[in-house]
Amino acid sequence: MKIAAYDVREDEKIYFEEIIKQLDLEIVYIDEILSMDTIELAKNCDGVSILGHSQIDSTILNKLKDLNIKYISTRTVGYNHIDLEYANKIGIKVSNSNYPPSGVAEYTVMLMLMSSRNYKQAMFRGNVNDYSLAGLRGKEIKDLTVGVIGSGKIGCAVIDILQGFGCKIIVYDKFIKEEIKLKAEYVDLETLYKDSDVITLHTPLLKETYHMINKETINKMKDGVILINCARGELMDIEAVIEGIEEKKIGALGLDVIENEEGIYHKDRRTDILINRQMAYIRQFPNVTMTQHIAFYTDTAVKSMVTCSVKSLVDFINTGKSELEITNN
Repeated sequence: MKIAAYDVREDEKIYFEEIIKQLDLEIVYIDEILSMDTIELAKNCDGVSILGHSQIDSTILNKLKDLNIKYISTRTVGYNHIDLEYANKIGIKVSNSNYPPSGVAEYTVMLMLMSSRNYKQAMFRGNVNDYSLAGLRGKEIKDLTVGVIGSGKIGCAVIDILQGFGCKIIVYDKFIKEEIKLKAEYVDLETLYKDSDVITLHTPLLKETYHMINKETINKMKDGVILINCARGELMDIEAVIEGIEEKKIGALGLDVIENEEGIYHKDRRTDILINRQMAYIRQFPNVTMTQHIAFYTDTAVKSMVTCSVKSLVDFINTGKSELEITNN
């Protein structure tokens, strides 16, 4: 049994090696992403493991099929980088990975605290020995209404953490969980936009959620609203968000993801010219805290994603099935 692992980071290799010791398989490590330039490196392999930087379109999928590779596993929770419909159509099976929601949930609440307490400005001032207070007065979470969009695993974990702050929590999701009703109030999306002091996004990127934060929805929000996004950058229309900051409609912004981050985040681009003008512009605002898509990045999560990916491929190869298989049905 032989697997090609693309875009492998050094911190992942220790967990790949642990899996090799447990299972009878060979892993070919490939530093580059899966592309037409590197796909031949997977020749004679039974399956491929990838990260989100690999854009798996119909051309790649057809070539994989030509190489008799029937299984793809992404070491990510999201899978919008894979043309799932076409993969299913030509008989290539796809799986994703998972990890405990606590890491992203903790990071989300951290960004809420940093945003509500003007941490970025305080840190920058301290670096130049400016210890003045003007403009640094913050808000206490207990006095705020926090709106959580999405009550999946991560959204639920965020709600659990927020219980300790004593704030009012409202939540929107198409699917209501009875256990969450004991901790938060389910409301419609319009009410959440209108009543929330803080809004945090924990919904997958779908056609109906693309740019759900836009000029129209921002106008429905409270003046000074705090927006947090540790989910997917494309959930926000970044031009509308920039306009909201400039007009002081948005009071603060905490972003771990941003639209069009591909090819930038998780890379050393210090000597390069970056072409994402929106990213370059929005980061300079004093009330915008941005990090490089690392909310997921803990030792627990990395181990889980590698383990899920490899075991899923092994299950596919041995049985044709995986508990983590995803389809477009």
